[in-house]
Amino acid sequence: MTSRPRWVRRTAKKVPLTVDGRAASSTDPATWSTYRQARASTAGVGVGFVLDGDGIVCVDIDHCLEGGAVAPWARELLERFPATYIEISPSGDGLHVFGFGDVAGGRHVRVDGHRVEVYGTGRFIAITGERHGGAPARLADISAAVNELV
Repeated sequence: MTSRPRWVRRTAKKVPLTVDGRAASSTDPATWSTYRQARASTAGVGVGFVLDGDGIVCVDIDHCLEGGAVAPWARELLERFPATYIEISPSGDGLHVFGFGDVAGGRHVRVDGHRVEVYGTGRFIAITGERHGGAPARLADISAAVNELV
């Protein structure tokens, strides 16, 4: 992901910003930057990665960490995924699962009554860089698990 020029800064309310603090757009590549530029910027409170439909997808699992432990319903969901990059979300109680797959736009699904979001294009994801557990730093093909969800 860091090799792709699809990085933005973000506000505390998860609004995308350019590296110089202007409004950015998850659909306008002219407002994106390199990872290095985004990390060096002091605009906003952190960085975000734009999903542009090139095959990188994110599964956003909110409110699944309880005291640092993965809730049983989310643990069962995570077991469907091969080893791929998973990070703790900015809230501290959710997870972002990144990998390769094919999702047009975004989808909201229910897993044991809990809302899970799956995004592939037209969105940006707030990034913490805080890997969950022993998750690898690389992306895997998660299309089978994503297809099960959507």
